[in-house]
Amino acid sequence: MSLKGWLSPPVSAWMLGASRLQRRRDRAERARRARGEPHRVAYFHQPDDPYSALAAAVLPELLRRYDVVLETHVVGPPDDAAAPERARLAAWSRVDAARLARRHGLAFEDRGTPPSPASLRDATERLVEAADASRFADVAATITLDAWRAPRDAAGDAPPIASTAAAAAHLARAAALRSRLGHYLGATFHYAGEWYWGVDRLHHLERRLQALGAARGRADALLCPPDLDADDGAPEAHAGAPRTVDFWFSLRSPYSAIVALRAMRLARRHGATLRLRPLLPMVMRGLPVPPAKRRYIATDAAREARLHGVPFGRLVDPVGRPAERGLAVLARARREGRGEAMLASLMQGIWADGLDAGSDRGLRRMAERAGLAWADCLDALDDAGWRAEAERDRAALFERGLWGVPSFAVGDVAAWGQDRLWTIRDALRANASHAGARR
Repeated sequence: MSLKGWLSPPVSAWMLGASRLQRRRDRAERARRARGEPHRVAYFHQPDDPYSALAAAVLPELLRRYDVVLETHVVGPPDDAAAPERARLAAWSRVDAARLARRHGLAFEDRGTPPSPASLRDATERLVEAADASRFADVAATITLDAWRAPRDAAGDAPPIASTAAAAAHLARAAALRSRLGHYLGATFHYAGEWYWGVDRLHHLERRLQALGAARGRADALLCPPDLDADDGAPEAHAGAPRTVDFWFSLRSPYSAIVALRAMRLARRHGATLRLRPLLPMVMRGLPVPPAKRRYIATDAAREARLHGVPFGRLVDPVGRPAERGLAVLARARREGRGEAMLASLMQGIWADGLDAGSDRGLRRMAERAGLAWADCLDALDDAGWRAEAERDRAALFERGLWGVPSFAVGDVAAWGQDRLWTIRDALRANASHAGARR
């Protein structure tokens, strides 16, 4: 085994483990009490980000339910390195946020375009004024939604996001603070050393505050509860022709790792076929991943893995040759009808067992427990045909308006993210219902 294979698993297991996280939380709480300070939550709001519109909508209720002091900061868009495919991200965010709003009963509609430059500038300056006057939570949702609903004027050259010196100074300070604390996105909450993105991760913050005794009322209620039933339960009745669920993933994506088995169970539960569509890791496709983004994704994936009961954290980074070898063997496994078994073994091996796919020892263990003969795997390593298939899968992903993993599609419904499996479940249920009604 390589030096990386020996050292990485115990280090990553310690870094991402629940016990280390709890010790850090305990230290932060002891320090807060020693200083006699309240629970302080920092919130970073991006006016042209639809997820910020959703987050702003829950701020008043968050303050009503929890004994916290909310510090608000208005920020601009993330750097290009943190938001590759920016135009695709903006278009997808509108669609996804509208779905999320419907799920949680929040007010946001996708009108097909972002706020105009003029309305964005006006909203930004009003939000900065509200933040500086400590009345942000009362007005942020209304101001932000007004910008999204304003008439779309033909703007020509876009004016600056904020025209006043005070607003520009606020944006600069907020961006610097966000960077110093270790994040890059809007719609983000920071509390005592940890980050929580949007309404999707608000439940983690709420559970933490509840454990600290900061809840004002019912101790177990959540503003935006996570969906924990997307892949569980008995098989559901389905009518009509079986559907195909496309699953795009990367062996280096921690979110792909923690959703793979859940996606398999979901497809089986609904009598659907899961079509595996592997991609090369982003960095191997020329897309950079800044350090702050890597850190947040790793810690957030570990947190989400614990939520779903998925083993995670004892890992060997498969970037480069390990990923290529894994995809080559996976292609062979799919031809033998063992694709799901091999993918499950790879994800568990790389992300939970600390196996190195770059070594014969590690890859052989993962292949053989999936039912593959090692001799056949050695032949597969000499076959580069998987590369053309991965490129076709990448093009198919782009055709669906997406570019990141994990992503899913069934029929005309596409979704991005391990926390969007409920979208696919709902589409499968709707298909079964419609097919049954036609019979």
